[in-house]
Amino acid sequence: MEKNQQQSSRKPSHWIWIYPVIFVLALGLLALGVYLSARGQGWTVLSAGALSVVGTLLTWPIAAAFSERGSVRQSVESVMTPVYERLEQFSVMLNEISEQQLLSDRAKSIAYRDKDREALRRAIQEDIARRDWEGALVLVDEMDNALGYKQEAERIREEINQKFAEHIRRQIAAGVALIDRYTANQQWAAALREAERLQQQFPTVEEVRSLPNEIEQRRQTFKQKLLDDYNDRLAARDIDGAIAIVRKLDFYLTPQEASGMQESVRNLFKDKINQLRDKLADAIHQSRWNDAYQIADIVVRDFPNTQLAKECREKLDSLRKRAGETHAVPTAV
Repeated sequence: MEKNQQQSSRKPSHWIWIYPVIFVLALGLLALGVYLSARGQGWTVLSAGALSVVGTLLTWPIAAAFSERGSVRQSVESVMTPVYERLEQFSVMLNEISEQQLLSDRAKSIAYRDKDREALRRAIQEDIARRDWEGALVLVDEMDNALGYKQEAERIREEINQKFAEHIRRQIAAGVALIDRYTANQQWAAALREAERLQQQFPTVEEVRSLPNEIEQRRQTFKQKLLDDYNDRLAARDIDGAIAIVRKLDFYLTPQEASGMQESVRNLFKDKINQLRDKLADAIHQSRWNDAYQIADIVVRDFPNTQLAKECREKLDSLRKRAGETHAVPTAV
């Protein structure tokens, strides 16, 4: 009988272990309430957590004191029964709050998803307008991977690629048009510089890579035209026209080509010098001193190393003086 009474007196102390568990749960509820209130989601959970902690701390010493007295076990149980019920209610409420929080997060995710997509759309269009193609594609990848709008992302990628290709075509077309103007004016060095600039910008575009060869082909075509014109002038005995073409050809002929034309050009200049000699003699014979002075000046200027130029230098002062005494100014040669 005494043994049973001792066991009965110790038995109430076995349930006192539940208070540390309850206290830990109350602290967890309090921490959750602090987190939710910090995010602006209400103070209900925080209040419930605070009440749980305070209630546990208040009832724990009482329960501990009652557990030491086996004779008041029934009193303790009657006192603790409402506490147990309240804690169960807190537990149920905590579960409901957790479920509501999950639902709230999902609802917010759905609500903000459309706003995020619209913000990405605007940002993508702004990057396209600035021709920031790489930045636009990065935002499209975010729309695809983060928000999951794969079809729309693919459509926008195609749009960006098309606009990028069109931008490249316009730039290349502008550069080619500039090259056409340079080659039409025989500005070959400027045309090559523009081709090199385009190659640096678009090194993989075949049309751009072939531009230097095309410019050289145009240069060779123009040189051949000059050669053909030169031969035509020689055949027509157009000495002045042939000399004008020779001066242009000087920028196009290779040393080998120039050597091949050397004899022809030498004879051409001999004919020109003889032509000037005859004109000078005729002008002096007819006392057309102004014409004579201009012919002599041309010889000295254009053919300075010839014997005729040496002779003209000796006569220039005299011809200038006689030309100054002439009232009528004949037409220049």
